[in-house]
Amino acid sequence: MRKRALIVGLGIAGMSAAIGLRAAGWTPVIVERAPARRRGGYFVGLMPEGRQAAVDLGIAEYLHTRNPADEGAVWELNRHGKRRPGLGFLSQPGHPAAVLRGDIEEALWQGLTREGVEPVEVRFGTSPAGIDDGADAVEVLLDDAATGARYRESFDLVVGADGLRSGVRRTVFGPHEDHMTKWNAMICAFQLPDQVPSYGAEDSVITARAGRAAWVFGFADQPPTALLTYRTTDIDGQFAGDRVERLRTVFSGMDDPVVRYVLDSLEEAPDHLFDSVHQVKMERWSKGRTVLVGDAAWCMNLYSGMGATTALQGGAELGKALRGHPDDLAAALADWEAGLRPAVRKHQRIARVKQQMFVPSSRRAEVIRSGVLRLARKARDRQAAKRRATAPRPEDRLPATAGRS
Repeated sequence: MRKRALIVGLGIAGMSAAIGLRAAGWTPVIVERAPARRRGGYFVGLMPEGRQAAVDLGIAEYLHTRNPADEGAVWELNRHGKRRPGLGFLSQPGHPAAVLRGDIEEALWQGLTREGVEPVEVRFGTSPAGIDDGADAVEVLLDDAATGARYRESFDLVVGADGLRSGVRRTVFGPHEDHMTKWNAMICAFQLPDQVPSYGAEDSVITARAGRAAWVFGFADQPPTALLTYRTTDIDGQFAGDRVERLRTVFSGMDDPVVRYVLDSLEEAPDHLFDSVHQVKMERWSKGRTVLVGDAAWCMNLYSGMGATTALQGGAELGKALRGHPDDLAAALADWEAGLRPAVRKHQRIARVKQQMFVPSSRRAEVIRSGVLRLARKARDRQAAKRRATAPRPEDRLPATAGRS
C-alpha cells in the first residue's frame, strides 16, 4: 500500500516536496489555504544549486529564465542622484538565473500536472486545524473554507511548507518566537508597470543609503520588479496606518528619480509584499512524522538570495532520502537534514554580510560598501578584458575544412 503524505502549502517548497515524494513512491496530497494559485511575484535569483535541483525534480524544461543580455546594465546612484556603473545581484559568483517567483511555481505546477505521471491532489481553501502525531500515522483535522466543513484524515507524513509564519511549525514545534530571529528590517517588493524613465528596458538600478535602499531588478522580457528595504527597531509600528505613506516617510530625503518613480508605482500596484525580515533557526526540522521544509524550517530571508534555491533543494533531497530509506522514515529524515543543514547554516551566516550590500546599517557602512563594490567591479572588468584579449580573433580561426585532404 502506498504511503500518503499531507503537504501544507502550494509554494516552491511544497510543490518541490510533492514531486520528490511522488518520485519516491509516495502519494502526496497538497492543501493550500488560498482559494487559487498565486501568479507573478518578485525577483528571484536562482543559484546553480537551485537549477540543479530543478533538473533533479524534472522541471528544468518548464523553467523560464529572464536574464538580461550580458547581465544587463547595472547603475548605482550616489547621494546626489548621479549614476555610475555598479554591480547587481546577477553579478555575484555563480551567475544566478533571473526569474520571477511565479516562474518557478509555474514550472513546478507543470511538473505536478504533466501527462504521463500520477496526478497530485490539490485542495484549495483548505488548512490544518490540528495535528495529532501518533506512532503509526498522523491524524490531521482539516478545515475547508469553501464549505465550512471540518474533517479528520490520516497520513503517514505531514510536510509543513507553509512559509515563514508556518502554522504547522507553531502547532507541532511551538510559538513563532521560539524560532524566528529578529533582523530589525522591513521589505516591500512588487512589480513595476514599466522601467524607470531614462533607463534601458533591461537595466537594474540601485540607490542605497544608510538604513534604507531601493533596488530595481531588470529582466529580459518584462518590466522590472522593485524592492524597498529599510532598517528599524520598531517592527510592530511599521504595520500601523497606510503602508505607502509609511514608505514615503521612511524614504523622505532620498529625492532621486528612481525612489520617486518606485513610490509612485507602489500607489498603483495591484499587489505587493510588505513584511518584516527574519530568519528561522531550529535544532531539528522534523518531529515524529512531521517535517518542515523551505522557509518554515530554515528561512534565510530575502537578503540571502538562497530562499528559492534551498526550497527546491529541500524537496528534491527529501525525495532522494525517502527512496534511500523506504521502510525507515526516521532514518530518511535524519539523513535528509544532515545533508542540507551545513549549507543552510553557511548561507544564514552570509546573509548578515549580504544585508549590508542591500541596505547598509550606517553612513560608515555605506562608504565601505561603495568601496568594496567599486573594487569588485574593477576586478570583474579586468578579468573580462583579459578574456577578450586572450580569445582567438575571427581571422585567426582555421576554417572547418582546413587540413582535410
